[in-house]
Amino acid sequence: MATRLFTFIGGDTGLWQIVKTTTLLGDPLPKASRLAVMNGSATLATPNAQWLLRGITSNERYVTRTEKDQLVAKQQGLGRPEAICAALIPIRKKTEWWILPQDERRRILEECSKHVAIGMQYLPAIARRLHHCRDLGEDEPFDFLTWFEYAASDSNAFDDLVAQLRASEEWQYVDRESDVRLVRDEF
Repeated sequence: MATRLFTFIGGDTGLWQIVKTTTLLGDPLPKASRLAVMNGSATLATPNAQWLLRGITSNERYVTRTEKDQLVAKQQGLGRPEAICAALIPIRKKTEWWILPQDERRRILEECSKHVAIGMQYLPAIARRLHHCRDLGEDEPFDFLTWFEYAASDSNAFDDLVAQLRASEEWQYVDRESDVRLVRDEF
């Protein structure tokens, strides 16, 4: 049975080969060569796991009805055959972000940073699924895990997308971020 919980396991097994891991802010992730993405729970007792990150899918918290309708109409699902490239971007935000009221976070996210509008420019080529970690407890090392999939021909577009987001006001509130780039094994 599928759950809203996903576990990303960095180690030496998994469908995805880790081709590059970049630490942008904060502590780095331990070195791993492969990534397994599980729907459900796992533990570090998983053989040869170097790290695991957990998050749950949830409702969209910062989009308006119009934005949600546009996203649903334009976004493609994960697992497309041509989407052999992926990125896992774990992010933790500063306490200053979390003490802001919801409407102020929305203002920074969209009115100032244009987060949704920027992402919309890259649909349907780049698919994504956001996972909330903060809802699982205080021990989680990140607040969000964003999983992206795209075709190799869209790699430059993906780099442009994350560069625009990282240049925004919203990213002033980030205190830990890694960028894990992957390629899916073809069968």
